[in-house]
Amino acid sequence: MTSSFEFPAYPVPRLSDAERDRALGQLREGAALGKLSHDTFMRRMELALVARRSEDLAVLLADLQTREGPLGAESPWTHRLFGWVGRASAVSVGVRRAWQAERLPKLLLPHPAAGPLRIGRDPGNGLRLSHDTVSRAHAELSLRDGVWLLKDLGSTNGTTVNGRRVTGVAVVRVGDQVGFGRMSFRLTAG
Repeated sequence: MTSSFEFPAYPVPRLSDAERDRALGQLREGAALGKLSHDTFMRRMELALVARRSEDLAVLLADLQTREGPLGAESPWTHRLFGWVGRASAVSVGVRRAWQAERLPKLLLPHPAAGPLRIGRDPGNGLRLSHDTVSRAHAELSLRDGVWLLKDLGSTNGTTVNGRRVTGVAVVRVGDQVGFGRMSFRLTAG
């Protein structure tokens, strides 16, 4: 009888770093191809990092196997097919974004002599947005040296320009999509 502090008498084959690296690569590729959800990918990565035997890794990768063999060993045809599908998907995403941008409410840039336009939920702002995701003092739009600048004022839910979060100040132009929390607008000139 062995105590919990003794090692077993039979040798347990140690998992090689190369085997673990191959498995991690297959998991990354499976997630990139949409075969694993983010949560499943993260959990399997954790399990792969602590796995002790090759059989443990095989269980984690079993549903990622293709007819041609393990993930990553697809035929050139399968690789081309994934490329075509990816490009077609990118086109549909671009069309969807363009369609949504045209349907956004317009935000008219203020007259240059009016000074900075403060945006937020507070009634004292030049543009009051009464939405739960907009902070009291959310952002400020101003003109400096002929360039429009959008500054986030430390909002909780963020300010975005064309889908990218503003940290500090961002240059904006007519046609840009700006967001304050979950409210979005398309900038237009008067």
